[in-house]
Amino acid sequence: MAGSPDHLFNLRNNFYLGSYQAAINNSDLPNLSPDDAVERDCLVYRSYIAFGSYQLVINEIDSSAATPLQAVKLLALYLSNPHDKESTISSLKEWLADPAIGNNPILRLIAGIIFTHEEDYNEALKHTNAGGTMELHALNVQIFIKMHRSDYAERQLRVMQQIDEDHTLTQLANAWLNLAVGGSKIQEAYLIFQDFSEKYPMTGLILNGKAVCCMHMGNFDEAETLLLEALNKDAKDPETLANLVVCSLHLGKSSSRYLSQLKLTHPEHILVKRASSAEDSFERAVQSVA
Repeated sequence: MAGSPDHLFNLRNNFYLGSYQAAINNSDLPNLSPDDAVERDCLVYRSYIAFGSYQLVINEIDSSAATPLQAVKLLALYLSNPHDKESTISSLKEWLADPAIGNNPILRLIAGIIFTHEEDYNEALKHTNAGGTMELHALNVQIFIKMHRSDYAERQLRVMQQIDEDHTLTQLANAWLNLAVGGSKIQEAYLIFQDFSEKYPMTGLILNGKAVCCMHMGNFDEAETLLLEALNKDAKDPETLANLVVCSLHLGKSSSRYLSQLKLTHPEHILVKRASSAEDSFERAVQSVA
């Protein structure tokens, strides 16, 4: 219905920008349609997932819940038990193959997120590439950037700009693409994050975005200040810790404490894996010389 108010606008915005607690706290919205109520619940449960509260989500979503909520529960199951991912992935594939629910946008989104985690980008794109929602388009941008295909990412961004140029996800996708392209585009990315920080409460996501831009531009002192502010907001955030490792190395400071924290809280993080494989290579080199 054209012109009807978007009751979920603020809730979505809080979620997109990483204000997860605000999304949870301000979710008690009156007069929602059944579809809006399901979308609201999905955003709230995904906010709990962002906090690592997987068990709460698993316990609260029962088998009678709507398909989008079942999909969110699958994401919680997948992230809560990295050593038993196979059963979650086989359930996901079963649901995607079911013609009655396989085309549900939230199910396709969760499939995209899970297969992106698995670094199976082609499988992810099978389910996300058709788009249909701004979140699916934004995920496509992220996937193409991970595949080093900024040309395809740019096409997706153009689609988003045609739908709604001012949408928070369009702006975020634009910033991600600018960071991936680099060069003079870094300043443009910085201005997008700066604009967010002036319009909305400062979040770890916005602070990390600004900090990464600063590091690209060689402003490591400013990046460190922003990242320490982000660390105050969430001492376990993996992106903040990973960026502090990189920033500290450039400033000639010890990064071992941040790396230790990252290893403890997010052992699967790519920086931890890379550091471990570098340590293994070093050990092998020492062995061969010894």
